[in-house]
Amino acid sequence: MLIGVVGKPSAGKSTFFKSSTLVNVDIADYPFTTIKPNHAVAHVRVKCVENEFKIKCNPQKGFCKSGTRFVPIELLDVAGLVPGAHEGKGMGNQFLDDLRKGDCLVHVVDASGGTNEKGERIKNGTHNPCKDVKFLEEEIDMWYYNILKRAWSGISKTKTIEDAPKALYKQFSGLGATEPMAKNAPIPKKPLRNWDDEELKSIAIYFRKKTKPLLIAANKSDIPGADKNVDKMKKEFPDYTIIPCSSESEIALREADKKGLINYVPGSNTFEIVKEKELSEKQVSALEFIQKNVLDKYGSTGVQEVLDKAIFELLNVIAIFPGGVKGFADKHGNVLPDCFLLPPNSTALDFAYKIHQDLGDKFIKAIDVRTKRLLGKTHKLKHRDVIEIVSQK
Repeated sequence: MLIGVVGKPSAGKSTFFKSSTLVNVDIADYPFTTIKPNHAVAHVRVKCVENEFKIKCNPQKGFCKSGTRFVPIELLDVAGLVPGAHEGKGMGNQFLDDLRKGDCLVHVVDASGGTNEKGERIKNGTHNPCKDVKFLEEEIDMWYYNILKRAWSGISKTKTIEDAPKALYKQFSGLGATEPMAKNAPIPKKPLRNWDDEELKSIAIYFRKKTKPLLIAANKSDIPGADKNVDKMKKEFPDYTIIPCSSESEIALREADKKGLINYVPGSNTFEIVKEKELSEKQVSALEFIQKNVLDKYGSTGVQEVLDKAIFELLNVIAIFPGGVKGFADKHGNVLPDCFLLPPNSTALDFAYKIHQDLGDKFIKAIDVRTKRLLGKTHKLKHRDVIEIVSQK
């Protein structure tokens, strides 16, 4: 699973990226600090099944902390987009192309209103972040429209209305479109040569929403006045999930946890100070600020919530644990070593192939480890199922 992190320059994209991954990236308060995309591993939360089965897991990938499994995903931070990006302004076409493989997009917005549409620093509260939501949505939509428009002359001359779904699928497959998506597209009931620009734009927007759904991370929400902007965005864009974030606070908490100064589980509404004597007065003050102005106010820094909702609500992904009726350890002794992320409506056979090609090719049956029920290859799995795959030797 790949999440693309997008937004205008200086909105805090790279800070959000670092807060999610702890990967060192260039962060500065001026436009186009990021030119080449940053690519790293982040994690999403799944309630681990270890307590349910009274075992202690030992993951091969990701980690488990306080009963919460953190499962790896990929995060891609592209350079800031400016109005006119789809026309090539600010190297926009290159940056948009970097997003092709993204399963969904997180739009990082400067909720403080302290940067203008170009990402230049201005007084906090003087820019309306609702404008940023509109502009980026339009840029992504126009990117899709231009992809369709460039090929439309040839398509409309050689294809009939019966061919339209297949032609549209072929045009947008590189962006994640599927054949079922294409069959459900809003196709006008008239010859292709008579489709007008508004109808083409409607189709382009349909495919953008299906293949690159958006979630908004209202960053810098710890700055005074930002909460009012968050409320304003929620009122103007009721169809979007909008989550208040403080990426800088998340970085501070994760770094302190990494150094053993505090005990912090990403996504939590509090933390525990472990080595108070090693904290400076400035560090204690910063932690108190984060607790009062971020965690108590919003319930978390928002960063982990953004990642979780992007995967499990925007994409409806399910997490499946491989296990065995007779035990949970692999041949190396790792207990519950894996947790796999699968698309919605995945079957037992899909899961077998996700683990290994041979398991899928030689599939006999699956077993629900909780109930010991035998499952066929077409059985649809549920989030947090624990499944054993039985295959031919």
